[in-house]
Amino acid sequence: MKVVFPMAGVGKRLRPHTLTRPKPLISLAGRPILAHILDYMAGLDVEEYVFIVGYLGGQIEEFVKTNYRFKSTFIEQREPLGQAHALHLARAVIDQSFMIVFADTIFEADLSGLASPERDGLIYVHQVEDPSRFGVVTLKNGLVERFVEKPKNPISNLAITGIYHIADWRQFLTANRELIDRSINVGEEYWLAETLQLMVDAGSRIRVRDMPVWADCGTAGSILETHRYLLSRCGGSTERALIEDSTIVSPCFIGPGAKIVRSVIGPNVTVGADTEIQDTVLSDSIIGSGANVREAVVAGSLVGDRVSLTGNFSGLNVGDDSVVR
Repeated sequence: MKVVFPMAGVGKRLRPHTLTRPKPLISLAGRPILAHILDYMAGLDVEEYVFIVGYLGGQIEEFVKTNYRFKSTFIEQREPLGQAHALHLARAVIDQSFMIVFADTIFEADLSGLASPERDGLIYVHQVEDPSRFGVVTLKNGLVERFVEKPKNPISNLAITGIYHIADWRQFLTANRELIDRSINVGEEYWLAETLQLMVDAGSRIRVRDMPVWADCGTAGSILETHRYLLSRCGGSTERALIEDSTIVSPCFIGPGAKIVRSVIGPNVTVGADTEIQDTVLSDSIIGSGANVREAVVAGSLVGDRVSLTGNFSGLNVGDDSVVR
């Protein structure tokens, strides 16, 4: 099979960080979001990875080609016309069953046995308490009947997670082409859910599978929450850092070349490579690479690369190459 990553969005909710890097390359627990996802999927039999990129897409191509040896194709989506439009641009390389994976969530799920004669597609869902915040699916006799975006009434608690397997790729391409030709769009964007609804209406059998771990990376708050989860799972690392007269409260990831002096770091902290932290108390935060933090108390914060930081902060959200005192 193939895997398609639609990732051309500009990541407005994660500004200022996404002004200088695409959202999939924001780092959590020492690795970009995209790397966590690709590493988790490494055991699958994937013939080709297809990345549909847009703003700052060259950074994604450079990262993938530098760090991975699998076959990869990069397609540019120049206009913000939505998810289904992105898949339409990739139609020439969709010639077998494929997965669609949105690179703004960390997930864990059963990825085995995707190909089955009992279904034409598979959607991963997560049960939520408030379905009004999500796109959901309703079922009939074990098959998807309807896709509903942010329902006002609680018709289903099965939220769509953004991970799909499409077995009947020909029917998908037919439905997606119909969507584009008929201009079935919402707010000038073509939505993947509408394509899948056309498949269901045409008789496609789409089933669901539960996704037990679904951690969002779409906002500063959710980034920190997901960061805590990743550190709890991997335990962090401090092996290649210089630590003097300091206390490290695990879990923490301290990058290579970082220097920690007379400070208390943790829990739930990532410090990027070659960052210097001195006379500081730091907790529940992500500090980028090449930063300099002195005489500071920092909690619940996202700090970009090469930032100079001094003072007391909670909930700070500052992008690359900034000075905050």
